[in-house]
Amino acid sequence: MTNAATSHVVHARAPGKINVFLKVGAVLEDGYHEVATAYQAVSLSEDVRAYPADDFSCEFTGSIDTSGLATDGSNLAIRAARALARRSGYRGGVHLKLEKNVPIAGGMGGGSADAAATLLACDALWGTEATREELLAIAATLGADVPFAFTGGTAVGTGRGDQLSPALAKGQFHWVLALADFGMSTPGVYQELDRHRERHAQDIFPAQAQPTVDANVLQALRAGDARMLAESLHNDLQAPALHLAPGLGKVIELGEENGALAGIVSGSGPTVAFLVADADSALELQVALSASRLHVVRATGPVHGARLVHD
Repeated sequence: MTNAATSHVVHARAPGKINVFLKVGAVLEDGYHEVATAYQAVSLSEDVRAYPADDFSCEFTGSIDTSGLATDGSNLAIRAARALARRSGYRGGVHLKLEKNVPIAGGMGGGSADAAATLLACDALWGTEATREELLAIAATLGADVPFAFTGGTAVGTGRGDQLSPALAKGQFHWVLALADFGMSTPGVYQELDRHRERHAQDIFPAQAQPTVDANVLQALRAGDARMLAESLHNDLQAPALHLAPGLGKVIELGEENGALAGIVSGSGPTVAFLVADADSALELQVALSASRLHVVRATGPVHGARLVHD
């Protein structure tokens, strides 16, 4: 590949996600778990601006406190940029400005969205002309949720969540998201799930080797039926997340008492996603939860995956 980089800034955007269904299989030999999940990309997104540079660096902007985030080579966006440079033979670097809007360590795939947007932005900035399949292959090496942040929409994820097949979804779903003022470690929540299953080995069914997504979830998405989807929301990581952060249970109760069709911990938490019937219900719930001093935002889904934004 050539070094035919452009000299301007490139702006890319990628969405956060909600796992409307997440079943976790038994732990594998490598320590990971087989999962079956239904992802929905939502309108809370990450914005990445890529500037020409000789080396690799990043900085954060936005309203979210990013003081605890790495800006060195361990940052997922920088890892994404380096992976594309390696794969394409590009010999320069990039400076990334990451505008954070998705909760950090919140179970909504914000870091994965950063990585997906970075791949797209750097490909355009450097003129590497990678195919969509090549970018998706790099995305899969970076983390289980990165390929979905790249494709967006609604999809079923299997394997570690990175083997995607599109799912049909009609219309628009309305969500109200209660954001916590703390993060949760995804590996920590999975470890707590393993301990939870050991503690309750007599009472609960053993984990499936190869879990699948409930057909009712796919039917509700296809029909665009929020009430049907509310009855089918499921997350195996919710019980361990509630064990580690018991206050989340009260948040779910509060939302469901104030008009939510259903509430669910998103991914590994601690964000709680409430599904509501329509935009008016979303606004009413946002007001009610804000009155209880919760930090709340509204979002809709599904939305597109990573894309270039022309400022």
